[in-house]
Amino acid sequence: MFNIEREGSEHRKLSYSDVNCVGCGICTNVCPTSSLRLGPVVPIARGLIEMDLLSCNGDSCVLCGLCSVACPFDALTLTIDDESVKDLDIYPIWETESKIDDDECVYCGRCYSVCPRDSILFERKLPNPVDLVRGEIEINKDKCIYCSFCADMCPVGAITIKNIPTSSNDLLNNSIEVDLSKCVFCGVCKRVCQEDAIKQICSTCMLREEIEPPKIVGKTFISEGSCVNCSWCSEICPVDAISITKPFDGNLELSETEEKICKGDSCHACQDVCPCNAIEIVDGKAVTNLDFCNLCGACIGACPQNIRILSRTSMKLNNINSKSWEDILNSSLIVEK
Repeated sequence: MFNIEREGSEHRKLSYSDVNCVGCGICTNVCPTSSLRLGPVVPIARGLIEMDLLSCNGDSCVLCGLCSVACPFDALTLTIDDESVKDLDIYPIWETESKIDDDECVYCGRCYSVCPRDSILFERKLPNPVDLVRGEIEINKDKCIYCSFCADMCPVGAITIKNIPTSSNDLLNNSIEVDLSKCVFCGVCKRVCQEDAIKQICSTCMLREEIEPPKIVGKTFISEGSCVNCSWCSEICPVDAISITKPFDGNLELSETEEKICKGDSCHACQDVCPCNAIEIVDGKAVTNLDFCNLCGACIGACPQNIRILSRTSMKLNNINSKSWEDILNSSLIVEK
């Protein structure tokens, strides 16, 4: 992380967050003073080196904010008099989106489990099982021989038996308890008891009109600061509650020759740096699933064979009011091959 500040007629500050950075190199491509430099992305991604993905030469940086505007992942932020340029109407803004419809979400947690950036905050409150079942259970301790059949067979672990015999007739050190907060009155214990020591009645069905329907509440939230708009969450959502707008349209493919071929099994550098978890090794080759790729280009710089071809046909960066900025951004971000 770095912060570069300069005072003048206005206070400017460029801040970098390594947590949000994906090592794509977009910022280095647009920097007009070549002040930004990527570190060894692959060793960093593999955990072999502990350092930031990006560094900046504070002596040559002019704090223009072009890198901050061009970064689709909020890794760089320029503030002018403590206000982010991303909140100023005169600066370009990314029209990307990562949104969850609270009314449609069923709190299944599938999006949370697949997010490659841990950008989804998820919590769920389930109803108490005790409130959903009704019944009675009683154990005749005069008949019980503490064989533990019932405890071993209980599907919810509701029965606890203490069985420490000191003689064949001594039952004083034995005990058996049923945890009613776990019991679902299924009757398994009654059926396996060889001594007919358990009496059990389930009245859940008979009283179903009196039992309130279960209410599942929760909250699912996408942290836009670390989200890379890969669309894993929207693709896996079973109720289509998530909408994702990626920063770029385009394609990414392999262009192999006789001299240069993908060494996926032995290399997998592209897979290691991909922030979207969109690359897998199939039949010895690195294959990109474009459904999950955001076309950031991190894999392009990581490929030692230089055979990954990125084509961006459009970008969701709007409100570009400067002709010089438009030329730089278009030439750097729109790559058609």
